[in-house]
Amino acid sequence: MISTIIAELGDELIDFRRDIHAHPELSFQEFATTDKIVARLQAAGLDPVRLDGTGVVCEVGSGPLAVALRADIDALPVDDLIDEDFVSTNPGVAHACGHDVHLTGLLGAGIALQRLHETRPGGLGGRVRLIFQPGEEVTPGGALRVISQGVLDEVPEIYAIHCDPNVDVGKIGSRIGAITAAGDTVIIRLSGHGGHTSRPHLTEDLVYALGKLATDVPSTLSRLIDPRHAISLVWGEISAGHAANVVPSEGILRGTLRCLDVDGWNQVAEVLPELVERIAGPYGVTVDLDHRRGVPPVVNTEDQVALIESAVRGELGENSVQLTPQSMGGEDFAWYLTHCPGALVRMGTRTPGGKTYDIHQGDLLIDEDSVEIAARIFTATALKVLQRD
Repeated sequence: MISTIIAELGDELIDFRRDIHAHPELSFQEFATTDKIVARLQAAGLDPVRLDGTGVVCEVGSGPLAVALRADIDALPVDDLIDEDFVSTNPGVAHACGHDVHLTGLLGAGIALQRLHETRPGGLGGRVRLIFQPGEEVTPGGALRVISQGVLDEVPEIYAIHCDPNVDVGKIGSRIGAITAAGDTVIIRLSGHGGHTSRPHLTEDLVYALGKLATDVPSTLSRLIDPRHAISLVWGEISAGHAANVVPSEGILRGTLRCLDVDGWNQVAEVLPELVERIAGPYGVTVDLDHRRGVPPVVNTEDQVALIESAVRGELGENSVQLTPQSMGGEDFAWYLTHCPGALVRMGTRTPGGKTYDIHQGDLLIDEDSVEIAARIFTATALKVLQRD
Protein backbone atom coordinates (compact mmCIF):
# COMPACT_ATOMS: atom_id res chain seq x y z
CA MET A 1 0.00 0.00 0.00
CA ILE A 2 2.80 2.43 0.83
CA SER A 3 4.55 1.91 -2.49
CA THR A 4 1.27 2.41 -4.36
CA ILE A 5 0.52 5.73 -2.68
CA ILE A 6 4.08 6.99 -3.11
CA ALA A 7 4.11 5.88 -6.76
CA GLU A 8 0.99 7.95 -7.34
CA LEU A 9 2.90 10.94 -5.96
CA GLY A 10 6.09 10.05 -7.81
CA ASP A 11 6.07 12.60 -10.64
CA GLU A 12 4.99 15.37 -8.29
CA LEU A 13 7.73 14.54 -5.81
CA ILE A 14 10.37 14.55 -8.54
CA ASP A 15 9.15 17.95 -9.74
CA PHE A 16 9.13 19.27 -6.17
CA ARG A 17 12.67 18.03 -5.54
CA ARG A 18 13.91 19.56 -8.79
CA ASP A 19 12.34 22.90 -7.91
CA ILE A 20 14.01 22.85 -4.49
CA HIS A 21 17.32 21.86 -6.11
CA ALA A 22 17.07 24.70 -8.61
CA HIS A 23 16.40 27.23 -5.83
CA PRO A 24 18.71 26.28 -2.94
CA GLU A 25 18.99 28.43 0.16
CA LEU A 26 21.72 28.60 2.77
CA SER A 27 21.33 27.80 6.46
CA PHE A 28 18.63 29.85 8.22
CA GLN A 29 17.82 31.57 4.91
CA GLU A 30 15.44 28.84 3.71
CA PHE A 31 12.45 31.17 3.39
CA ALA A 32 11.18 30.13 -0.05
CA THR A 33 11.86 26.48 0.78
CA THR A 34 9.77 26.85 3.94
CA ASP A 35 6.96 28.51 1.98
CA LYS A 36 6.86 25.65 -0.53
CA ILE A 37 6.77 22.98 2.17
CA VAL A 38 3.98 24.78 4.04
CA ALA A 39 1.90 25.26 0.89
CA ARG A 40 2.08 21.58 -0.11
CA LEU A 41 1.28 20.32 3.38
CA GLN A 42 -1.70 22.65 3.55
CA ALA A 43 -2.88 21.39 0.17
CA ALA A 44 -2.83 17.89 1.66
CA GLY A 45 -5.22 19.01 4.41
CA LEU A 46 -2.57 19.36 7.10
CA ASP A 47 -1.86 22.25 9.47
CA PRO A 48 1.88 23.00 9.34
CA VAL A 49 3.45 25.45 11.78
CA ARG A 50 6.34 27.70 10.80
CA LEU A 51 9.27 27.68 13.16
CA ASP A 52 10.96 30.92 14.19
CA GLY A 53 12.76 32.18 11.10
CA THR A 54 12.67 29.14 8.85
CA GLY A 55 11.67 25.50 9.10
CA VAL A 56 8.37 23.71 9.61
CA VAL A 57 6.78 21.30 12.05
CA CYS A 58 3.59 19.44 11.18
CA GLU A 59 1.61 16.63 12.76
CA VAL A 60 -0.31 13.88 11.00
CA GLY A 61 -2.95 11.71 12.64
CA SER A 62 -4.65 11.91 16.02
CA GLY A 63 -4.21 10.46 19.47
CA PRO A 64 -0.96 10.08 21.40
CA LEU A 65 2.27 11.28 19.83
CA ALA A 66 4.10 8.18 18.63
CA VAL A 67 7.13 9.27 16.63
CA ALA A 68 8.97 12.15 14.97
CA LEU A 69 10.56 12.13 11.52
CA ARG A 70 13.17 14.74 10.64
CA ALA A 71 14.62 16.11 7.40
CA ASP A 72 17.08 18.98 6.95
CA ILE A 73 16.32 21.66 4.37
CA ASP A 74 19.39 23.88 3.87
CA ALA A 75 21.93 23.95 1.05
CA LEU A 76 25.71 24.49 0.88
CA PRO A 77 27.85 27.44 -0.28
CA VAL A 78 29.30 25.60 -3.30
CA ASP A 79 28.80 25.94 -7.04
CA ASP A 80 26.36 23.49 -8.62
CA LEU A 81 28.23 21.68 -11.40
CA ILE A 82 25.57 19.22 -12.58
CA ASP A 83 24.53 19.30 -16.22
CA GLU A 84 20.77 19.13 -15.68
CA ASP A 85 17.78 21.36 -16.40
CA PHE A 86 17.28 21.83 -12.66
CA VAL A 87 20.81 23.06 -11.92
CA SER A 88 20.95 25.70 -9.19
CA THR A 89 19.87 29.17 -10.24
CA ASN A 90 21.44 30.65 -7.09
CA PRO A 91 25.14 31.25 -7.87
CA GLY A 92 27.49 29.72 -5.33
CA VAL A 93 24.74 27.76 -3.57
CA ALA A 94 23.82 24.12 -4.21
CA HIS A 95 22.06 21.15 -2.68
CA ALA A 96 25.29 19.16 -2.66
CA CYS A 97 24.40 17.07 0.38
CA GLY A 98 21.03 15.68 -0.66
CA HIS A 99 18.85 17.75 1.65
CA ASP A 100 16.51 18.40 -1.28
CA VAL A 101 15.91 14.64 -1.37
CA HIS A 102 15.54 14.39 2.41
CA LEU A 103 12.89 17.09 2.63
CA THR A 104 11.00 15.85 -0.43
CA GLY A 105 10.95 12.34 0.99
CA LEU A 106 9.56 13.61 4.28
CA LEU A 107 6.98 15.70 2.43
CA GLY A 108 5.89 12.63 0.47
CA ALA A 109 5.64 10.63 3.69
CA GLY A 110 3.50 13.33 5.27
CA ILE A 111 1.09 13.30 2.33
CA ALA A 112 0.97 9.49 2.29
CA LEU A 113 0.36 9.27 6.04
CA GLN A 114 -2.42 11.84 5.79
CA ARG A 115 -4.12 9.83 3.04
CA LEU A 116 -3.89 6.69 5.17
CA HIS A 117 -5.25 8.56 8.17
CA GLU A 118 -8.22 9.76 6.15
CA THR A 119 -9.04 6.39 4.60
CA ARG A 120 -8.30 3.90 7.38
CA PRO A 121 -10.98 3.05 9.92
CA GLY A 122 -9.72 4.66 13.11
CA GLY A 123 -7.04 6.60 11.24
CA LEU A 124 -3.37 6.09 11.98
CA GLY A 125 -3.95 5.31 15.63
CA GLY A 126 -1.51 7.98 16.79
CA ARG A 127 0.31 11.14 15.77
CA VAL A 128 3.44 11.49 13.66
CA ARG A 129 5.44 14.72 13.96
CA LEU A 130 7.23 15.89 10.82
CA ILE A 131 10.24 18.16 11.42
CA PHE A 132 11.65 20.12 8.48
CA GLN A 133 14.79 21.49 10.11
CA PRO A 134 16.82 24.50 8.98
CA GLY A 135 20.53 25.08 9.39
CA GLU A 136 22.06 21.60 9.55
CA GLU A 137 25.15 22.68 7.62
CA VAL A 138 26.38 25.16 10.23
CA THR A 139 27.65 24.32 13.70
CA PRO A 140 26.39 23.67 16.28
CA GLY A 141 23.41 23.12 13.99
CA GLY A 142 19.79 24.12 13.58
CA ALA A 143 18.64 21.16 15.65
CA LEU A 144 19.40 23.12 18.83
CA ARG A 145 17.22 26.00 17.64
CA VAL A 146 14.41 23.57 16.83
CA ILE A 147 14.69 21.85 20.21
CA SER A 148 14.65 25.21 22.00
CA GLN A 149 11.24 25.89 20.44
CA GLY A 150 9.77 22.78 22.06
CA VAL A 151 9.51 20.74 18.88
CA LEU A 152 10.95 17.68 20.61
CA ASP A 153 8.61 17.93 23.59
CA GLU A 154 6.83 14.63 24.27
CA VAL A 155 8.57 12.94 21.32
CA PRO A 156 9.22 9.31 22.36
CA GLU A 157 11.56 8.47 19.46
CA ILE A 158 12.86 10.04 16.26
CA TYR A 159 14.20 8.90 12.88
CA ALA A 160 16.09 10.42 9.95
CA ILE A 161 17.82 9.46 6.73
CA HIS A 162 20.90 10.81 4.98
CA CYS A 163 21.85 10.36 1.34
CA ASP A 164 24.90 8.19 0.73
CA PRO A 165 26.34 8.23 -2.82
CA ASN A 166 28.60 5.29 -1.92
CA VAL A 167 25.60 2.96 -1.61
CA ASP A 168 23.37 1.80 -4.47
CA VAL A 169 19.88 3.19 -4.67
CA GLY A 170 17.37 0.78 -3.10
CA LYS A 171 19.68 -0.07 -0.19
CA ILE A 172 20.48 1.55 3.14
CA GLY A 173 23.51 1.51 5.42
CA SER A 174 22.80 1.14 9.11
CA ARG A 175 24.57 0.47 12.41
CA ILE A 176 23.89 0.38 16.14
CA GLY A 177 25.77 2.98 18.18
CA ALA A 178 27.76 5.87 16.76
CA ILE A 179 27.21 6.27 13.02
CA THR A 180 28.87 9.70 12.71
CA ALA A 181 31.65 11.49 14.57
CA ALA A 182 31.83 14.54 16.76
CA GLY A 183 32.88 17.57 14.74
CA ASP A 184 34.34 20.90 15.92
CA THR A 185 36.03 23.90 14.35
CA VAL A 186 39.43 24.98 15.66
CA ILE A 187 40.85 28.45 14.90
CA ILE A 188 44.22 29.58 16.25
CA ARG A 189 45.23 33.22 15.79
CA LEU A 190 48.77 34.32 16.56
CA SER A 191 50.04 37.86 16.93
CA GLY A 192 53.43 39.46 17.53
CA HIS A 193 55.42 42.60 16.79
CA GLY A 194 56.63 41.54 13.37
CA GLY A 195 60.11 42.25 12.07
CA HIS A 196 62.78 41.53 9.47
CA THR A 197 63.56 37.92 8.51
CA SER A 198 67.26 38.67 8.97
CA ARG A 199 66.65 39.23 12.69
CA PRO A 200 64.14 36.58 13.88
CA HIS A 201 65.80 36.60 17.31
CA LEU A 202 64.66 40.20 17.86
CA THR A 203 60.96 39.50 17.33
CA GLU A 204 58.43 36.70 17.58
CA ASP A 205 58.94 34.29 14.67
CA LEU A 206 55.26 33.93 14.05
CA VAL A 207 55.44 31.77 10.92
CA TYR A 208 57.70 29.27 12.66
CA ALA A 209 55.28 29.17 15.62
CA LEU A 210 52.38 28.56 13.22
CA GLY A 211 54.28 25.70 11.64
CA LYS A 212 54.98 24.12 15.02
CA LEU A 213 51.32 24.37 15.97
CA ALA A 214 50.19 22.98 12.61
CA THR A 215 52.33 19.85 13.00
CA ASP A 216 52.64 19.35 16.75
CA VAL A 217 49.07 19.90 17.95
CA PRO A 218 47.56 17.03 15.90
CA SER A 219 50.42 14.64 16.65
CA THR A 220 50.58 15.45 20.38
CA LEU A 221 46.83 15.00 20.85
CA SER A 222 47.30 11.34 19.92
CA ARG A 223 49.79 11.02 22.79
CA LEU A 224 47.63 12.75 25.35
CA ILE A 225 44.31 11.06 24.57
CA ASP A 226 43.66 7.33 24.14
CA PRO A 227 44.09 6.66 20.40
CA ARG A 228 40.97 4.48 20.45
CA HIS A 229 38.98 7.73 20.49
CA ALA A 230 40.44 8.41 17.01
CA ILE A 231 41.02 12.14 17.44
CA SER A 232 41.61 13.75 14.05
CA LEU A 233 42.63 17.41 13.75
CA VAL A 234 43.13 18.45 10.11
CA TRP A 235 43.97 21.99 9.05
CA GLY A 236 42.20 23.54 6.10
CA GLU A 237 43.88 26.96 6.21
CA ILE A 238 47.24 28.33 7.30
CA SER A 239 47.93 31.95 6.53
CA ALA A 240 50.48 34.60 7.50
CA GLY A 241 52.43 37.33 5.76
CA HIS A 242 52.82 38.55 2.21
CA ALA A 243 56.55 39.12 1.71
CA ALA A 244 59.57 36.82 1.79
CA ASN A 245 61.67 39.14 3.94
CA VAL A 246 59.05 40.27 6.48
CA VAL A 247 58.17 38.43 9.69
CA PRO A 248 54.42 39.02 9.87
CA SER A 249 52.64 40.29 12.96
CA GLU A 250 49.54 38.12 12.49
CA GLY A 251 48.78 34.57 11.39
CA ILE A 252 45.96 32.08 11.51
CA LEU A 253 45.25 28.35 11.46
CA ARG A 254 41.79 26.97 10.76
CA GLY A 255 40.78 23.33 10.82
CA THR A 256 38.29 20.73 11.95
CA LEU A 257 38.58 18.37 14.86
CA ARG A 258 36.74 15.06 14.73
CA CYS A 259 36.32 12.25 17.22
CA LEU A 260 34.51 8.91 17.25
CA ASP A 261 32.90 9.17 20.69
CA VAL A 262 31.64 11.61 23.29
CA ASP A 263 34.28 10.76 25.92
CA GLY A 264 37.13 11.64 23.59
CA TRP A 265 35.27 14.75 22.43
CA ASN A 266 35.01 15.99 26.00
CA GLN A 267 38.66 15.18 26.75
CA VAL A 268 39.85 17.26 23.79
CA ALA A 269 37.99 20.28 25.11
CA GLU A 270 39.97 20.00 28.36
CA VAL A 271 43.39 19.28 26.84
CA LEU A 272 43.54 21.55 23.79
CA PRO A 273 43.93 25.01 25.39
CA GLU A 274 46.92 24.03 27.52
CA LEU A 275 48.53 22.11 24.66
CA VAL A 276 48.34 25.07 22.28
CA GLU A 277 49.84 27.42 24.86
CA ARG A 278 52.62 24.95 25.64
CA ILE A 279 53.65 24.55 22.00
CA ALA A 280 53.46 28.24 21.16
CA GLY A 281 54.98 29.43 24.46
CA PRO A 282 58.71 29.32 23.57
CA TYR A 283 58.19 31.68 20.64
CA GLY A 284 56.68 34.58 22.60
CA VAL A 285 53.62 34.98 20.38
CA THR A 286 50.21 35.94 21.69
CA VAL A 287 47.77 33.04 21.21
CA ASP A 288 44.01 33.26 20.70
CA LEU A 289 42.41 29.80 20.56
CA ASP A 290 38.83 29.61 19.31
CA HIS A 291 37.60 26.04 19.81
CA ARG A 292 34.05 26.03 18.51
CA ARG A 293 32.23 22.99 19.77
CA GLY A 294 30.14 21.54 16.98
CA VAL A 295 28.10 18.39 17.32
CA PRO A 296 28.51 15.12 19.23
CA PRO A 297 28.33 11.79 17.38
CA VAL A 298 24.95 10.47 16.25
CA VAL A 299 24.51 7.46 18.54
CA ASN A 300 21.79 5.17 17.20
CA THR A 301 19.88 3.20 19.82
CA GLU A 302 19.52 -0.56 19.35
CA ASP A 303 15.72 -0.86 19.42
CA GLN A 304 15.26 2.00 16.97
CA VAL A 305 17.86 0.59 14.57
CA ALA A 306 16.04 -2.74 14.65
CA LEU A 307 12.74 -1.02 13.91
CA ILE A 308 13.87 1.08 10.95
CA GLU A 309 15.80 -1.86 9.49
CA SER A 310 12.67 -3.99 9.75
CA ALA A 311 10.62 -1.26 8.09
CA VAL A 312 13.14 -0.95 5.25
CA ARG A 313 13.33 -4.71 4.67
CA GLY A 314 9.56 -4.90 4.56
CA GLU A 315 9.44 -2.11 2.00
CA LEU A 316 12.58 -2.65 -0.11
CA GLY A 317 13.41 -6.33 0.38
CA GLU A 318 15.39 -8.58 2.69
CA ASN A 319 18.74 -7.66 1.13
CA SER A 320 18.19 -3.91 1.29
CA VAL A 321 20.03 -3.34 4.58
CA GLN A 322 23.80 -3.44 4.97
CA LEU A 323 26.19 -2.58 7.77
CA THR A 324 27.77 0.83 7.29
CA PRO A 325 31.05 2.04 8.78
CA GLN A 326 31.09 4.94 11.20
CA SER A 327 31.62 8.19 9.34
CA MET A 328 34.03 10.90 10.49
CA GLY A 329 31.49 13.48 9.32
CA GLY A 330 29.26 15.39 11.71
CA GLU A 331 25.45 15.59 11.75
CA ASP A 332 23.34 17.68 14.11
CA PHE A 333 20.67 14.98 14.32
CA ALA A 334 22.91 13.96 17.23
CA TRP A 335 21.34 16.66 19.40
CA TYR A 336 17.89 15.06 19.11
CA LEU A 337 19.32 11.78 20.37
CA THR A 338 20.51 13.45 23.56
CA HIS A 339 16.79 13.91 24.36
CA CYS A 340 15.17 10.73 23.09
CA PRO A 341 16.11 7.43 21.40
CA GLY A 342 16.25 7.23 17.65
CA ALA A 343 18.20 6.27 14.56
CA LEU A 344 19.65 7.75 11.41
CA VAL A 345 20.35 5.54 8.40
CA ARG A 346 22.24 6.18 5.18
CA MET A 347 20.11 5.86 2.06
CA GLY A 348 21.81 4.83 -1.15
CA THR A 349 21.67 7.30 -4.04
CA ARG A 350 24.14 5.72 -6.49
CA THR A 351 22.84 4.29 -9.73
CA PRO A 352 23.88 0.59 -9.73
CA GLY A 353 26.98 0.32 -11.88
CA GLY A 354 27.20 4.11 -12.10
CA LYS A 355 29.70 6.65 -10.91
CA THR A 356 30.37 7.09 -7.20
CA TYR A 357 30.07 10.74 -6.20
CA ASP A 358 30.80 12.45 -2.92
CA ILE A 359 28.65 14.74 -0.82
CA HIS A 360 29.59 18.40 -0.39
CA GLN A 361 30.85 18.41 -3.98
CA GLY A 362 29.18 20.44 -6.71
CA ASP A 363 29.03 17.53 -9.15
CA LEU A 364 26.94 15.33 -6.83
CA LEU A 365 24.34 13.59 -8.98
CA ILE A 366 21.64 11.62 -7.19
CA ASP A 367 19.65 8.78 -8.72
CA GLU A 368 16.11 10.16 -8.54
CA ASP A 369 14.63 6.77 -7.67
CA SER A 370 15.86 7.68 -4.19
CA VAL A 371 13.18 10.37 -3.89
CA GLU A 372 10.33 7.86 -3.77
CA ILE A 373 12.45 5.51 -1.68
CA ALA A 374 13.03 8.23 0.91
CA ALA A 375 9.28 8.76 1.17
CA ARG A 376 8.68 5.03 1.49
CA ILE A 377 11.30 4.64 4.23
CA PHE A 378 9.87 7.51 6.27
CA THR A 379 6.30 6.25 5.83
CA ALA A 380 7.11 2.62 6.60
CA THR A 381 9.08 3.58 9.68
CA ALA A 382 6.24 5.69 11.08
CA LEU A 383 3.72 2.92 10.44
CA LYS A 384 5.99 0.34 12.06
CA VAL A 385 6.12 2.46 15.22
CA LEU A 386 2.35 2.99 15.19
CA GLN A 387 1.68 -0.72 14.70
CA ARG A 388 4.08 -1.62 17.49
CA ASP A 389 2.41 0.79 19.90
